[in-house]
Amino acid sequence: MSESEIYEKLTGVFRDVFDDDDLTPTPEMTADDVEEWDSLSHIRLMLSVERAFGVRFSTVELGGLKKVGDLARLVEGKLNGAA
Repeated sequence: MSESEIYEKLTGVFRDVFDDDDLTPTPEMTADDVEEWDSLSHIRLMLSVERAFGVRFSTVELGGLKKVGDLARLVEGKLNGAA
């Protein structure tokens, strides 16, 4: 799956979790950039991303995420068998 395909799918997940049809995740986006992004919505987001891509994240992997770009690279690694 290409980076653009990953972001396309992430966009749908973000819009669903945060109930915002105008939200478009970017590599530099952080939780501070989305008003509704709190600890509970973060859990819902990670579970939704796992479901959407058919992957599982460890607590250590999730703890290392700082930006959406980190999440996209993690997903890409999982899909390519590198993580």
